[in-house]
Amino acid sequence: MADAKPKILIVEDDPDVAEMLTAYFRTQDYDVFTVNWGEDGVRSALQVNPDLVILDIRLPDIDGYEVARRLRTDRRTATIPIIFLTEKRDRADRLQGLELGADDYITKPFDVQELRLRVRNALKRVSQGSLTNPVTGLPEGTLVDEKLSEVLGKENSSLLYISIENMGAFRESYGFVASDDVLRAVSLMIVNTMREFSRPEDFLGHLSATEFILVVPPSNLAALNDKLRSRLDQSVEYFYPIKDRDQVAKRTNRLGVRIVEMASLKNRAGDVAQIKAELMNSKP
Repeated sequence: MADAKPKILIVEDDPDVAEMLTAYFRTQDYDVFTVNWGEDGVRSALQVNPDLVILDIRLPDIDGYEVARRLRTDRRTATIPIIFLTEKRDRADRLQGLELGADDYITKPFDVQELRLRVRNALKRVSQGSLTNPVTGLPEGTLVDEKLSEVLGKENSSLLYISIENMGAFRESYGFVASDDVLRAVSLMIVNTMREFSRPEDFLGHLSATEFILVVPPSNLAALNDKLRSRLDQSVEYFYPIKDRDQVAKRTNRLGVRIVEMASLKNRAGDVAQIKAELMNSKP
């Protein structure tokens, strides 16, 4: 049914949090189903077939990790987006959740408006078939793989890989909204710089949320690299709040940009996954 409301399953044992989230998302025009135990969460996901699950890690029976494992290993629930709720101090929890295939996480105490944006983005990503990044609007997933398959083995294209380093630490300190703003700003700088050298077949997409891949002619590669490196390096400190900028240079985990060139694709026909892994693991 085209007009059906998106369904959210909330698995949260704190009755106050569960009641608040249920009331809030119903006012946002979602169908909301709430359970307080992990086993009930697994059963409800199979019965309700939700469009998204908000899952607390700390539950009174099985924990959120086990709930996520079961959902991911059952073909009926394997692709449902999962947003983990976790305590701010438990960084390892968040990393483990992402390794299990969670689409996002948010820390307690959380801003419900931020959670709303997380939910919206996750649902948007699903509705678009993971073809474009919900934050930047740039191609990702299958579209990127198709483009790389098209140009590998050809001598008239080269690759430029750009990674935003230490985004996790930045996000921990300033939140998802600020980190999304960084992604949008970086993508806009890349787009505007590419326009100075553009040709119709040039391409910009994501390898991951914080990694970009550019397909450009070899003749433009060096100049584009230099200009992007200069602009991005000069911009990094301005992503931080004014009160923190004096201390940014002293941080070992500060935001940074890593850029890697792959100048010739002539003899690189074949495995797209291998090329992506090589770029991600290369030193600048």
